[in-house]
Amino acid sequence: MAKYSFGKAVQLTFDTAVERVIQELQKEGFGVLTDIDVSATMKKKLNVAFPHYRILGACNPPLAHRALTAEPKIGALLPCNVVVREDSAGKVHIEIMDPSAVLELVDNPEVGKLAGEVRQRLDRVLQAF
Repeated sequence: MAKYSFGKAVQLTFDTAVERVIQELQKEGFGVLTDIDVSATMKKKLNVAFPHYRILGACNPPLAHRALTAEPKIGALLPCNVVVREDSAGKVHIEIMDPSAVLELVDNPEVGKLAGEVRQRLDRVLQAF
């Protein structure tokens, strides 16, 4: 696994995995602000076939407010991206941006503490699978 993300392969169809990820994020107080269909974009812009790949921009408003209050420039690192993708063998993966790794870029103890809290919530999302 990359040092900037964590995740796992799941035994679900792609569409089911996307639905479940959104549901599990909601249980942890996250809404999906953005939903980028990378496959559709590759097809439309480059006429290239690409396996199923969605990037969900997840945001927990109270946690985002705390982060932005502690570090106003941190918006460049928000929201938390959650990827649901299908590899060339048809296996579905869920991969989540590690807020601890990304927020190490910010030299602010309050943000570091917050990153740990966000990571715990996102860990619980992944554990649901």
